Amino acid sequence: MILPGVPNLGGGFRQYFEVVPALSEVLKDEVYRIRHQVYCEDLGFESVRANGREIDEYDDCSVHLLIRSVQSGDFIGCTRIIRPSRDNPDAPLPFETACAGTLNREMISLAGLARHSVAEVSRLAVISRYRKRKGESTSPVSITDEDFGTPAHPRFPYIPIGLYIGTIELARLNGISTLFFLTEERLAGHFSKLGVELKGIGRAVEHHGRRVPSMLDISHIEEKSVRTIFRPLYHVVAEDVMKGVAGLS
Repeated sequence: MILPGVPNLGGGFRQYFEVVPALSEVLKDEVYRIRHQVYCEDLGFESVRANGREIDEYDDCSVHLLIRSVQSGDFIGCTRIIRPSRDNPDAPLPFETACAGTLNREMISLAGLARHSVAEVSRLAVISRYRKRKGESTSPVSITDEDFGTPAHPRFPYIPIGLYIGTIELARLNGISTLFFLTEERLAGHFSKLGVELKGIGRAVEHHGRRVPSMLDISHIEEKSVRTIFRPLYHVVAEDVMKGVAGLS
């Protein structure tokens, strides 16, 4: 139920965007194309490839997600969930390598995590014409406090939040209970706005800017557990993911 005077974030999202699991080779190609545009051409984080696709050794064991503009039909952003290799499940995930020596291993071990139930969120990217606000030109995707607006001038960062919610639901459908992140420190605060706890698990490192390793227990996150105002948005994005996985989109 939407209360009087409260914005319907789910309806707003559905009017402009759609989250699409990239399960086919055609859709994965869209992921690699967006990543090349953002990480190679725009930001120079990775070298430019002759084929215009940014692909690495983790993609074979990853699950991918896209976000599409409803108005144009174009895919405008993406992310992926890196799972441990089936052939070598103890091989480190990227954040474990980048944060070697800075992780709180005790906190991670106390969670009793089996390798098949964990994954890392990676390669979030949004194309340049949707990254026009201050500070976004040097980041593949960004959320700031200003993105949430004010009571007098409300607004909402639909694209990054849609990608994060979609990632949580896609992970859940793939039997993943814990997600790891290597992101800007302020991300934890933005997750808390949704009613979701992102736990820091180590000291910050330099990785295309200052980044902090964090973990998110998704086993208890569901639509009814997030704050009331965000539930319609969570419902719409979760529905998109479910439809995509079921082959109904």
